[in-house]
Amino acid sequence: MRPFILPRLAPAALALVLTGAALSGCATRPPADDREAVEEFRATNDPIEPFNRAMYDVHQAIDTVVLRPVAIGYRAVLPQPVRTGISNFLSNLRSPVVAMNDALQGETQRFGETLGRFLLNSTLGVGGFIDVAREFGLPPHTEDFGQTFAVAGIEEGPYLFIPLLGPSNPRDLLGFAAGIAADPLTWLTFGHPDAMDIANGVRAGVTVVSTRESLLDPLDDVQRTSLDPYATLRSAYRQQRAREIANTPAATPAAPQGLGTGLPDTTPRSPQP
Repeated sequence: MRPFILPRLAPAALALVLTGAALSGCATRPPADDREAVEEFRATNDPIEPFNRAMYDVHQAIDTVVLRPVAIGYRAVLPQPVRTGISNFLSNLRSPVVAMNDALQGETQRFGETLGRFLLNSTLGVGGFIDVAREFGLPPHTEDFGQTFAVAGIEEGPYLFIPLLGPSNPRDLLGFAAGIAADPLTWLTFGHPDAMDIANGVRAGVTVVSTRESLLDPLDDVQRTSLDPYATLRSAYRQQRAREIANTPAATPAAPQGLGTGLPDTTPRSPQP
């Protein structure tokens, strides 16, 4: 994969999803006189639900055969402190993009916190493997171009479910592409396509495994207890994105979001037993 091909994947994926949705049909809109059903239809924002559910089934098949077993092996092989260090490192790599979006949104305090976290963790934190910034009163937060587009007033568009990426929408999918294009790692390897392929490939692979491992228990709980896991994850994703856009911390641990924003939640986590 050559420079600037990755940023084009999100729009291409969006076009593919919308084309597939058009071919497969849309969810049936309730009669106009059934106000409660119409309101629920609007609230779920999932007009191409049949297609999305088909894509969810494809994702579940991949997850069952590949992602979940790899995540289980990752947890079994690496002790919690090592996994936490990797999660911290991935979070630190994202700091420049987080800071950029803090600035674009006019969040000067959060921009300063992100910059401080990056400097502290990159130095005292041994390249970001140790989250020393938290001990200095600088907790982590996530920020991405999807959130910035939302703050700018761009509508989210219809709900989408994309295999491997997970829950998303057109706004977040384009934000994913923008985040890749703006990532310093993309530019540091510019002119060296092989190095870019290796760097981005390794980072993406480790991010997927680390994120999936962190979601083993929540996703297993959803599959075990929910009557409709697809609807549960759709609701959880949309609520979480609303909290992130409003910069409102969740009262409970973040709901599973898959890779829907294209920027997986690699925020440092407390050790799990």
